Amino acid sequence: MNSRILGLAAGLAVLFASTLSTSASWAQSITVAIGSEPSTLDPQLRDDGGERQVNDNIYEALMARTATGELVPGLAAEAPTQVDARTWQFKLREGIKFHNGEPFNADAVVASVQRVIDPANSSEQMAYLGPLSGAEKIDERTVRIITSAPDPILPARMYWLKMIPAGYSKDAAIAEKPVGTGPYRFGNWDRGNSITLTVNPDYWGGEPQIDEVAYRFVTEAGTRLSGLMAGEFDVIVNLLPEFAGSVPQAKSVSGLDTSVIILGVDNPAVEDVRVRRALNMAIDRGSLAESLFAGNAKVTKGQLVLPGAFGYNDGLESWPYDPAGAKKLIEEAGATGTTINLVGEAGRWLKDRELIEAVAAYWTEVGLKVNVEILEFSVYLDRIFDMGNRPDSYFVLNSNELFDADREMAFAYEPGQGGASNSDKALGEAIRAARSEVNVEKRKAAYAAITKKLHEEAYDVPLLNHQDIYGMSERMEWQPRVDAKIIVKEMKVNE
Repeated sequence: MNSRILGLAAGLAVLFASTLSTSASWAQSITVAIGSEPSTLDPQLRDDGGERQVNDNIYEALMARTATGELVPGLAAEAPTQVDARTWQFKLREGIKFHNGEPFNADAVVASVQRVIDPANSSEQMAYLGPLSGAEKIDERTVRIITSAPDPILPARMYWLKMIPAGYSKDAAIAEKPVGTGPYRFGNWDRGNSITLTVNPDYWGGEPQIDEVAYRFVTEAGTRLSGLMAGEFDVIVNLLPEFAGSVPQAKSVSGLDTSVIILGVDNPAVEDVRVRRALNMAIDRGSLAESLFAGNAKVTKGQLVLPGAFGYNDGLESWPYDPAGAKKLIEEAGATGTTINLVGEAGRWLKDRELIEAVAAYWTEVGLKVNVEILEFSVYLDRIFDMGNRPDSYFVLNSNELFDADREMAFAYEPGQGGASNSDKALGEAIRAARSEVNVEKRKAAYAAITKKLHEEAYDVPLLNHQDIYGMSERMEWQPRVDAKIIVKEMKVNE
């Protein structure tokens, strides 16, 4: 009798332990600390890095990229075909549903395109989407994307445009309760603190290992670091490079970000090209790369265009550090003592405040007065996208997920678009012509001419090309991506 009871108890113990083990292996949760709270969870209207860090796990696009940057089909079943100069045809995967049960089909693609290009929505993301002008349903699984002019990089743009449900596209709730096709569903938004996502068990690409992810909004890099060391966070963005050897795991990857000061060239403070050149010559970029980023950044070669992107100009040279020459130019322009407003933010990017303040100090040293405005991130976005009131200068880390110079052109230079701060009609015409040029060599030559002009006229102050640096807990297994997306389905937890 006793042996039977003991045997039964042992069996129950094994069963209980097995149940716990199975539950533990499935119910994995992680916490990711990001630098800013999303201003919205609408995936199409703002150019907001915090929003993307969350929504990249909720929503998907027709095209995707591998961790190394290769463009591959996403919600599209295969690579698109070009029907004519202004039309691309996409075949869609079958059997995919949005989190609310709506089917992913051609209607969803058409609704997604129409919503983002609608002038009434004033999407800040149009700098990624170029001449996108419409979409046409052929059948449930076939859709055509239409452009107003030839667009040789349309497939890459479809890596950016997130797909939303047709029936949900006009619901204001989309800004707070996102609904996508991705591996994670929206859970909860604790304003000012965190957003939680839960795994989508019906995900078409297979169920991820991690069951739940919480995004914590932590502006200060030191606080993120402390939280990682205390076991509060599993992944932190923008790890302070000087502490890379002190954390459980640190990983870096050549990123897509270039820090830059965009100049409001029509503004009186910087309308003289001599002043703009002086702003560039006043800065010791090499010192900034070493002192602030411990070598995890490189001096730009006189341009905002990302190294390796189509249209990068190898013929340009880095701006020299020449404070005496900068001061002389300012004196010649009669600008000594002029006040320049410099708009920035703090926490979204690694050492952004420090970089902004260092630039302001360099400018002050050559005879200018600098009024630094550090704004909360959503206010900052409103300010830099306010076409009627461009700042004299503003700081930004520009990313180039398109791997094409048109990303920088559309955001920073094309008059009336993105964050551009000029009214140079000839420049705008040249940018639009290059965008639609299908001959590869002619397109390269067009961007070479544009970037040379931008450098000579000093339309901006390019600073550094940055690496992305992450800190991770000991239990995390993840290789960061070149496009800076934090894709949780690619992560594993080792307990």
